[in-house]
Amino acid sequence: MSLLALQSVDAAPWGDPVLTDISLSLAPGEVMGLIGTNGAGKSSLLRLLAGDFAATSGSVLFAGRALESWPRQQLAQQRAFLPQLSLLNFPYTVEEVVLLGRTPHSTGLRVDQDIVRQVLRATDTLSLRNRLYTQLSGGERQRVQLARVLAQLWHPDDMRGTLLLLDEPTAALDLAHQQQLAATIAGIAVRGCAVILVVHDVNLAASVSHRLLVLDRGQAVASGSPETVLTPALFRELFHAEVLVQPHPNGRQPLVIGL
Repeated sequence: MSLLALQSVDAAPWGDPVLTDISLSLAPGEVMGLIGTNGAGKSSLLRLLAGDFAATSGSVLFAGRALESWPRQQLAQQRAFLPQLSLLNFPYTVEEVVLLGRTPHSTGLRVDQDIVRQVLRATDTLSLRNRLYTQLSGGERQRVQLARVLAQLWHPDDMRGTLLLLDEPTAALDLAHQQQLAATIAGIAVRGCAVILVVHDVNLAASVSHRLLVLDRGQAVASGSPETVLTPALFRELFHAEVLVQPHPNGRQPLVIGL
């Protein structure tokens, strides 16, 4: 059974359509990468799924139930969203920021603090736990916000029934922390968490995603495995770029090289 299913979804929250006829399904433990040019509708799709605005037509089902019918607290225990920009200007410590992710739960301070320690380790922010968030670098803030959304869904064993939405999670991250993020996504997917992420680095998208969905002007124009989606023709027609696509040396995904 799909955890998430969209059927013929349109959305026009500000008048002009931002999404048109979007259909997709996502199984527990599946990772889907959203790619496309700037303004293609990738962030709009994540915001729709995060509940920032509703579809104007079509259906959005989460665990077989209409998304809008879920009680807000219950949904917050199973769905988390990391937007492109997380504004926080209060002098909270890193640990306090990450604890905010546990707000929908009633698991008690001891359990919550243990989960916070685990996600701080997973994002390489444990050494920052007592630092003020406002004094961190951009990359450090991004990792702390990632820890916060992970804390919202985290379970060390079974994360089936949870959905993580990530909008450009590698922004401001150095190469080592991009690789760590990829490993973290793979780890939670193995435990059953479904993930949808927007990334502009198509090679990173190919390395972390089971499937890719390509958007153009609010419409889905390609969908499938990275091997089937990432073709020179796609980059020529959509991105107006010439590329070479060849097997990656690791043997697990295609490698896109700009010409």
